[in-house]
Amino acid sequence: MRKNLLSAIAFCFAFIGAKAEVSDPATTPTDSVPTLQQPADEPQPETEKKPTTWQKIVQTVDPTIKFGGYIMTQFTATDQKDYTPHANFNLRLIRLSVQGTVFKDFFYRLQMEVNGQPGEDKGPRVIDAFVEWQRFKELRVKLGEFKRPFGFENPMAPLTVGHGAYSQATTKFLFNDRCGAHSTGGRDVGIQLQGDFFPAADGHRWLHYQVGFFNGQGINHSDKDNFKDLIGGLWVSPVDKLRIGAFGWNGKYTNEKYDATNPLHVKQVRRVRWGVGLDYAADWVCRAEYYSSVGGVVTDVTKPDRSDTWYATVGVPVCKGLKIYAKWDCYRDNRQWNSLKQIYGISGNYWLGKHLLFQANYNFYNDRSYAPDRYYSQFDLQISASF
Repeated sequence: MRKNLLSAIAFCFAFIGAKAEVSDPATTPTDSVPTLQQPADEPQPETEKKPTTWQKIVQTVDPTIKFGGYIMTQFTATDQKDYTPHANFNLRLIRLSVQGTVFKDFFYRLQMEVNGQPGEDKGPRVIDAFVEWQRFKELRVKLGEFKRPFGFENPMAPLTVGHGAYSQATTKFLFNDRCGAHSTGGRDVGIQLQGDFFPAADGHRWLHYQVGFFNGQGINHSDKDNFKDLIGGLWVSPVDKLRIGAFGWNGKYTNEKYDATNPLHVKQVRRVRWGVGLDYAADWVCRAEYYSSVGGVVTDVTKPDRSDTWYATVGVPVCKGLKIYAKWDCYRDNRQWNSLKQIYGISGNYWLGKHLLFQANYNFYNDRSYAPDRYYSQFDLQISASF
């Protein structure tokens, strides 16, 4: 009885003693747990002693907490007709996050977006909230709200995409889904299994898999149709930093604002999608993906139910901290050339240290579906600070 009481007291003190530290967005969470330190005014033992029961409990239970976030400020200018305003200052993103481990093998993350006026899919809201069991590299289990496992670009953070904005592939099929879904940021609520197999001599692993079941309605929304979206991916890494993969998505989206009196509205549409891609990320960056989609639009029954998109981007290091990116980005809303929207972009990214990023981005548009003017340009300057 006495031992049980002492163990319970130690367990409580272990939780109270959780340490807090500031996170570095350039690093990833670790599973290591700090060991108990000897007070400075006590002599160090001459020989190594076995850890006490209390020390073992602390090493196992002690949670870690890391706080972080970033601010992205932006100025944009465009000569696109019928677009107002032509120039604008904007607080693009303000995000705060906390993450860490509990019981050594359980990683957790909570991320909030706090910019914008309150309203549906804007203003302060939760965008990530999940717990992941990371005991084995071959099998990790994640439960909660997080990025859908489709494509190489979607899981990337805005600061690391390289162009100040995501491709049309990600925005049309994941962020502001063409099916008429609310803005999701590429996220949904569900469960995911992922892992890596076959370690190479240099430490990287040859094969990665990821598969999950999701509500299909996006972040902060519950299931509406009793059908779970199945999304997954598989890739190989023949050399370190190189990934060659394929992705699949079988799902449905239910119109949460369905109006039976509106002849254009549809109660539900399919989302059957697949994609292939290549990603190399080191000093040089090379990334290319192609996605194809079958499924209509819940707000307009006349819209085509087949579309596709592809992009290619290259990043070239110039000097310390400076990298130049170029991209070719295409989207076809009806999988026909008359709906092709092309973006030719060039971007300069300069990191001043690890926490301050300057970006200058220029995009030239060739949009066959835009009646007022097929050709137009956009320039934006972004300054981002992370902590």
